[in-house]
Amino acid sequence: MLEGAKSIGAGAATIASAGAAVGIGNVLSSSIHSVARNPSLAKQSFGYAILGFALTEAIALFALMMAFLISSVF
Repeated sequence: MLEGAKSIGAGAATIASAGAAVGIGNVLSSSIHSVARNPSLAKQSFGYAILGFALTEAIALFALMMAFLISSVF
């Protein structure tokens, strides 16, 4: 029973990886749209896009860490 609950919990924690993939797609899409609308702000927009990528990847890494903790510790 406990092993099954651990597997379900770890699986639920890895669903955040799909959310992170969608978030990265949204950041890239918004970056492309902003550069297409105003090319003179491409350098500033690129910095914001990198920040968005980093924050989205951090969420994915936290979810992966939770999945490993659920499967190994609890």
